[in-house]
Amino acid sequence: MPKVNLTAPAPDFELTDYTGATFRLSDQHGRSNVLLVFNRGFM
Repeated sequence: MPKVNLTAPAPDFELTDYTGATFRLSDQHGRSNVLLVFNRGFM
């Protein structure tokens, strides 16, 4: 796996949240911090 520089900007992406709303990283531009949590599903 390639290393990621800690100062590199995150690529823009789009996900659906738990309510079905679309979340875009680019919509959060200008906020001081964005924390994303990815829960692993169990089968």
